[in-house]
Amino acid sequence: MRFVLVVLAVLAGAPLVLAFCLLAIGAVASLLIGWRAGAAYPPAGPFVSVEGGRLATLQAGPETGARGTVVLIHGASANAADPMEGIGRTLAAQGFRVIAFDRPGHGWSDRLGAGTPASQADRIATALAILDLGPVIVLGHSWGGAAALALALDHPERVSALALVAPVALPFPQRMTLPWYWRLAAKPPVAWLLSRTLGPPLALYHLRGAAAHAFRPQPEAADYLDRARVPLALRPGALFANVEDLMGLPAALERQNPRYGDLRLPVLVVSGDADPLVRIDAQAGPLAERIPGARLVRLPGIGHMVPWVAGDRLAEAVADLVPVAATTR
Repeated sequence: MRFVLVVLAVLAGAPLVLAFCLLAIGAVASLLIGWRAGAAYPPAGPFVSVEGGRLATLQAGPETGARGTVVLIHGASANAADPMEGIGRTLAAQGFRVIAFDRPGHGWSDRLGAGTPASQADRIATALAILDLGPVIVLGHSWGGAAALALALDHPERVSALALVAPVALPFPQRMTLPWYWRLAAKPPVAWLLSRTLGPPLALYHLRGAAAHAFRPQPEAADYLDRARVPLALRPGALFANVEDLMGLPAALERQNPRYGDLRLPVLVVSGDADPLVRIDAQAGPLAERIPGARLVRLPGIGHMVPWVAGDRLAEAVADLVPVAATTR
């Protein structure tokens, strides 16, 4: 009888031992993945010290005599290199001063307790004040569109015009309830644990496929993962920040959505009508209707990665904002 009880105890404990071993292996793999990403893509621009830490930037273009200053805010699972390499270098070549921020918790920026569009906009506004910049044109892509809108709503003195590219800005419609295991994985303690164990190896495995999906229906840009420094998003801290950003976004949009009609500045909304991730009829189109005087640019056949696949057209539209912004100050 005692032998049977011992066997049953071993069998009952085996899954726990296996789970512990998997988490331990994942933790070691996550440390290696994070170390390799940080070594391969060190900070490439100046930091701005704000209360509680630092924001990292990438900067390009003339500091004096520029046509204007454009601030770039990246989307989810990204960092400042994504919009800088996609559209920022083009704008800099056209005479603009361009500053791309790593959003708090992403790239090389500290988290700064900022997980919502409004709180991240507050930190960026502080950095702009320290840099003695403003009003500036703010370009936000995808999740960054929500942050760009928050910056204009809460710090209008810092923003002369908005360029919202494939923006996520309106509350999401009611969706099917997630399975229990996804809801469990999204809980902060569980998400923190997964981001430091199994998350980075799984994200690394799916990295290429996720990038290809983001570009559809266009092919992925050449050397995109390297040029956009995408592996930085695999580091545990950035992975957890990304989960926090995405899980908190619906409630944040519910809060700021009623204020869009109060905006009184030039607003350009650009979106591809073939975007499978942020559909134009669900976000960009209705958003442009909500903002007084907003101009909607619909790009036929273009997907989500507008700054990369339609950079010249986007740069032309942004340049058109300069005289409009000057006359509305």
